[in-house]
Amino acid sequence: MRRTGSTGRSWAALAVAVVLGVGVPATAAPARAQDGRLAPGAENCVAGVCHFDVPAGTYDVRVVLGGDAASRTAIGGETRRALLPETAVAAGKRVARSFTVDVRTPEGEPAGPDGSPGLDLTVGGTAPALAGIRVTPARHARQVLLVGDSTVCDQPAEPYTGWGQRLPQYLRKGVSVANHADSGESTVSYLADPRMWDTVRPLIRPGDLVLIQLAHNDKTTDAATYRANLQTLVDRARAEGGRPVLVTPIVRRWFNTDGTLDNDTALLVNGLGVDHPAVIRALAAEQNVPLIDLTARTRALVESLGVEESKALYLTDEKRDNTHTSEYGATRYAGLVRDALGDLGLLPRRLIRR
Repeated sequence: MRRTGSTGRSWAALAVAVVLGVGVPATAAPARAQDGRLAPGAENCVAGVCHFDVPAGTYDVRVVLGGDAASRTAIGGETRRALLPETAVAAGKRVARSFTVDVRTPEGEPAGPDGSPGLDLTVGGTAPALAGIRVTPARHARQVLLVGDSTVCDQPAEPYTGWGQRLPQYLRKGVSVANHADSGESTVSYLADPRMWDTVRPLIRPGDLVLIQLAHNDKTTDAATYRANLQTLVDRARAEGGRPVLVTPIVRRWFNTDGTLDNDTALLVNGLGVDHPAVIRALAAEQNVPLIDLTARTRALVESLGVEESKALYLTDEKRDNTHTSEYGATRYAGLVRDALGDLGLLPRRLIRR
């Protein structure tokens, strides 16, 4: 996001509280108090969208969900990010949920447009009801920074969706996802373009996770260069106090006649014979870098679903595209990443939403 307002204001002055009244549905006008006046701060939310005029940074969001009728509410925001999964609340009840969100410029892909200034949240779900919301600067939040390509990034337009776009909904307050993946990037271009790694590097704080998934666009990168580029990213993340995590690429939906994905196209072996997942696995083992074998995890899922059911994971029917994922597929793959973060102990389980 662009920075707005005076940079000299204190963090406390930047805190924004909104009281929306009782069970405001996503299509409602701004809430009003019992005397008919506009409820304090309710001007921030109207027609299912809440806008907060805050500068770039990391923010905690606390929402109160529920209303007179039974409801099911999900919260999204910024460039189509999923921030809170659909939450069911019984009629007449209220529940509070919290999450942490990254606000940045550009708000989506690093090479994309700036987007709208401030923080924008969307109220969705099958029967949405938002009873209250509060946005405050996050204190001591951990970051999960994502370095990747179009299969990871915050895709600007439907139906394309990256798994990094759906990951935030699986994490609780206290950890944010800063998605710096960008369409078309290889290990070569991500290091060369100042909008990519040179922008990520100064954002890394000690203890932050830096997940690196680059392979789909290294189609002409030889093995030695590919390995060296990954090593550079690992070394530079460590130099900033971050904890690099190597992630093997998601599979392409490219079946053999026997119903398996055991072929170079599906398993990301490039035209030079470079087996990208194998290089990543070897480097992770040699350099003691945590590994999320997303190739193995996505292969198992796709093969288990089979030729027909697996189409829903990708844009097979919509775009004849067996590389990029649908919202459903990105959500399932983000769940696999969530599981790996817990299985490997990379994040405390209290910060992971199941």
